[in-house]
Amino acid sequence: MPTTELDTLAVNTIRGLCMDAVQQAESGHPGTPMGIAPVAYTLWQKFLRFDPQDPIWPNRDRFVLSEGHASTLLWSLLHLTGVRAVDPDYEVLGRQSVTLDDLKTFRQLDSRCPGHPEYRWTSGVETTTGPLGQGVATSVGMAMAGRWLAARYNRDDFRVFDFDVYALAGDGCMMEGIASEAASLAGHQQLSNLCWIYDSNRITIEGHTDITFTEDVAARFLAYGWNVTTVADANDLDAVARAFHTFKAETERPTLIVVHSHIGYGSPVEDSPKAHGSPLGEDGVRTAKRFFGLPEDEQFYVPAGVRDWFEQGIGARGAGLRTAWENFFTSYRASYPELADEIERIQRRKLPDGWEAALPDFPADPKGLATRDSSGKVLNSLAQRLPWLMGGSADLAPSTKTLLEFEGAESFQPGSPDGRNLHLGVREHASAAVSNGMALVKVRPYWSGFLIFSDYAKAAIRLSALMEIPVVHIFTHDSIGVGEDGPTHQPVEQLAGLRAMPGLLVFRPADAGEVVETWRVVAGLRHEPAALVLSRQNLPTLDRSRFAAAAGVARGAYVLADAPSGEPDVILLATGSEVHLALSAREELAVDGIGARVVSMPCWELFDRQPQEYRDEVLPPAVTARVGIEQASTFGWDRYVGSGGAVVGMHTYGASAPLKQLLHHFGFTPERVAQRARELVGARQREAGA
Repeated sequence: MPTTELDTLAVNTIRGLCMDAVQQAESGHPGTPMGIAPVAYTLWQKFLRFDPQDPIWPNRDRFVLSEGHASTLLWSLLHLTGVRAVDPDYEVLGRQSVTLDDLKTFRQLDSRCPGHPEYRWTSGVETTTGPLGQGVATSVGMAMAGRWLAARYNRDDFRVFDFDVYALAGDGCMMEGIASEAASLAGHQQLSNLCWIYDSNRITIEGHTDITFTEDVAARFLAYGWNVTTVADANDLDAVARAFHTFKAETERPTLIVVHSHIGYGSPVEDSPKAHGSPLGEDGVRTAKRFFGLPEDEQFYVPAGVRDWFEQGIGARGAGLRTAWENFFTSYRASYPELADEIERIQRRKLPDGWEAALPDFPADPKGLATRDSSGKVLNSLAQRLPWLMGGSADLAPSTKTLLEFEGAESFQPGSPDGRNLHLGVREHASAAVSNGMALVKVRPYWSGFLIFSDYAKAAIRLSALMEIPVVHIFTHDSIGVGEDGPTHQPVEQLAGLRAMPGLLVFRPADAGEVVETWRVVAGLRHEPAALVLSRQNLPTLDRSRFAAAAGVARGAYVLADAPSGEPDVILLATGSEVHLALSAREELAVDGIGARVVSMPCWELFDRQPQEYRDEVLPPAVTARVGIEQASTFGWDRYVGSGGAVVGMHTYGASAPLKQLLHHFGFTPERVAQRARELVGARQREAGA
C-alpha cells in the first residue's frame, strides 16, 4: 500500500507530541523518537496484530521498546491509537491508557507517562525497559513462550497461538552484552516469530558511535543465524513496509531489520548528542515543527483526522482479528475443553485444581539431602501437575538439579518446541531476562545457576521484582560450603544483595521439609518473583515430631525448637545449613543450663510482613541475647539481633579448602556459636545484677 498524506501527517503528529512532551518536562530524549517515528508508525498502523480496545488479548503481537529512553514514542502511539486501560485483575476499563493530559505530565510524579516504559503502570507496555539491552533480551523469552504455547495448544484445525514479537533497539542496546547473549540464543532456537528493529542512528550520550562502536552489526547477526535486512532511510515508509513483509515471510530464522535513521530529523540539532539527551528548546521545537508542517506555536497538537486514521488502521484491523480469535476460541473450547481451561488459567495466573497434591513428603533422615536435590524432586513432581511450569539453567542443570526428567518433558529445541527443559547456555544475564519475557506471556518460568553468578543476572532479577512478575530464580552452591572451588565460587555478599531488592522473596530453606513449603508458597505467587537459595551439601531432614512443622516457612520465620521452659535465655537465629548448626549449639548450651530458642528464618521478607504480635512471639523484645548465624555477609542481621546481639557470619571472602576445614577456619562450629551465646547471656546477667 503506497504512502499517503495521512501517513505522513500521522508520523509528524507523533513527532510533534514527542517534542512537546520532552520540552514541557524540560527533561528527556526527543531525538530518537523523532527519528524512528516512521518505523514505529508503519509497524503499528499496518502490521501489528494488536487491538487497542483489548490490549491483553492473548494472541496479540508484542511490541517492546528496548530503547526505553524514547518512551514518548510509545506514549504517543498509545494515545493516538486509543489503547484502553487494564486493571490489576486483567479487566479492561473504560478510560484511555494514555490521555493527552498524561502526555502533558510526562516524567512527573504519578504520570502514566514516566521517563521509561513501566509494565503494570501503563496499559500497552509489554515490559519495563530503560536499562539498555534488557528489552531485546526479554523479547527472546516472549518469542520462546509463544513458540511453546503454539506447540502445546495448537491443533491442525485450530491455530490458537501464532503471535509475533517485535523489539525496537538502539545502538546502546547493541553494545550491551545481554543483547549478544540473547541474540545468540534466539539464533540457535530459530525463533522466526521474533523481529528486532535496530535503530542505527549512530549517536550516544558521549557523541558519534565512531568513538566506540564500529563493528559490522549485520555480519554479527548473520553469524548468529539471523535473517538480516536493511532500510537505508527510516523516512521511506514503503521500504520499511517491505522489510516487515520480509520478516513475515521468514520461517526459519529470527529477523534483524537494520534501519538507518537520524536523531531529531529536521531539527536544528539533527545528529547531535544534545538531541539525544536534552529538550530541543523552544526555538528548536518551532523550527522542527515548521519543517514537519505543524503549527509552530501549538503544543500537543493532533490534527483533525489523525485519530480517525489510526482507528481505520490498527483499530479496525486489531478489533477484527481479536473478535475473530475470540469466536474461534469458543469453538476451540468446545472441542478441547481441558486445553482451553489451561489457557484461561495461564492468562489469569491461576494454578490447576489439586496442584498441592503433587508436593512430596520427605521422612526424617539424619543424613538427609542437599536442598538442591530435594528442590529438584519437588520441581519434578510439581511440573507434572502444572504443565506450563518450565525452565532450565545457565548450563548447570546437572548441578542445580533443575532438569525435568519425567516422560514428555523433553528439551525445548527447534525440533521440539513443546519441550519444557530450557538449555540457556552460559548466559546468566540473558537467562534471567528470557525468563522475564516468558513470565510476561504468562507461563511459569524458572531458571538456575550458582548463587555467586547471580551477580551476572542482577539487573534482570531487579526488573522481575520491579514488574511484579512471578519468575523463579533458583540458585545453588549457596555458601562457602562449595569448599575447594575457593573464593571465586563462594558467595558472601550475594544474599544481602538479593534481600535488598524490594519485592523479591528470598528463600534459604534448612532442609527438605522447608524446601517443600518454600515451593508451596512460590507456586502460588502471582505478582512476585522469588529467589531460592539452595545447598550443595547434604542437610539432615528434620524430625518434625520433635521440631516445629515446616509450614512455618509461609510466615518467613518460626520457632523451630524452644527452650525447655519456653522462656529462652538466648535466641539463635539462622537460615539454611546454619539452622542445623544452631540446633547443635542449643544442645551444647543446655548442658550449661542455658535455655536456647532456635528460630529458622528461611524468608526475611515474609517475616517482615507478619503482624507485630507474631514477630514479637518469635523474637520476644525482652530477650536481647541473640545470635544470628549465616555463612554470608553479616549485613542486615542487626535488624533481628539488635545492637547488643552477635552475628556469626562472613567478614571476608572465602578460601579454597575442604568444607570441614573452612567451617572451622571461619568459626561455623557449635562451639563457636555456643561461646558467643554464653558471652551474651553472661553480659545480660551482669547488667541485671548491676
